[in-house]
Amino acid sequence: MKQVRMGRPRVPLVLSASEREQLQGIGKSRSLPNGIVRRARMVLMSVDEVSNTQIAARMGTSVALVSFWRGRYRRQGIAGLHGEMRPGRPRTHDDERIAGLLNKVLKSKPKGATHWTVRSLADETGITKSSVHRYISLFGLQPHRTQSFKLSTDAFFVEKVRDIVGLYLNPPQNALVLCVDEKSQIQALERSQPILPLGLGYVEGVTHEYFRHGTTTLFAALDVANGSVIAQCKPRHRHQEFLSFLRHIEASVPEHLQVHLIVDNYSTHKHAKVRAWLAQRPRYSLHFTPTYSSWINQVERWFGLITQRAIRRDSFRSLPDLVRKIDQFVTHYNAHPQPFMWTATADSILAKLERLSRAINGTSH
Repeated sequence: MKQVRMGRPRVPLVLSASEREQLQGIGKSRSLPNGIVRRARMVLMSVDEVSNTQIAARMGTSVALVSFWRGRYRRQGIAGLHGEMRPGRPRTHDDERIAGLLNKVLKSKPKGATHWTVRSLADETGITKSSVHRYISLFGLQPHRTQSFKLSTDAFFVEKVRDIVGLYLNPPQNALVLCVDEKSQIQALERSQPILPLGLGYVEGVTHEYFRHGTTTLFAALDVANGSVIAQCKPRHRHQEFLSFLRHIEASVPEHLQVHLIVDNYSTHKHAKVRAWLAQRPRYSLHFTPTYSSWINQVERWFGLITQRAIRRDSFRSLPDLVRKIDQFVTHYNAHPQPFMWTATADSILAKLERLSRAINGTSH
């Protein structure tokens, strides 16, 4: 009679009610690492007297691995489901050498160049290019990039910032706050070749050659409260066109509301005829932004939206075609307007400016 060899009997696993509940929660989790979830399911099936062979078949793994995690859980409990820390390769560069690399990027420039590159840093420090790239990325250093800025020279900068930010954060009762400006020289560019449509695996293609069909100026007034926009296209942006747009605003705004207009320091907005028109309408108040501070006028953000979504990538057969498509965008936008959420206080803006000034005065470059 043939003898059947039997393996070692499994040591039974016994779970308390709380342990089973925790394992079931881990086994159903969608946020925990997949390995931990799978191990919890293996343990649960093992407790339910499913054989290691059957568990391995269901989980798509080996019998040895099922036995390993079953034994780990028996010895360490739920903590055993997490993998153990394994020793890695010792660090190649110590803290002092990394600090030297960072200080070189922050406090010096290479000879004959305006900024460091990964290759020049590697040559200078003797650290490999891949390590240099890893370290400067880890600490958020980007010596190859610059960011434009312009400090205001307005003598009344603080007062103007507090005035305009106050209108954004605490608008007056029974009043309308409108951010007004014009986007000039919008070109009606017709692409010389058809646009290559978007496809799977490649982006939309636009030829760099175009025909010019003239320009238009977009006047816009953004309602800070609800995000809607009053807009008109005009051929030029003189004080005559600005006055015409003010009359359009006058016809669009209910008569019982006070109107606060936030504008920049462009000479058109300060023309004598503009001031005379406003003087005859006491419900209007003009608020000028500080010089070189267009960022504080919210309509500039809206100009960015229409540029990105309706102007930059399109092709216009004529100037009327450009104006028509701008009008279509404004109509569609006003059907579902969304106000921009202004959160910066005047104090936070002034504190940021102070930090920027200290950084400029303290630089050694």
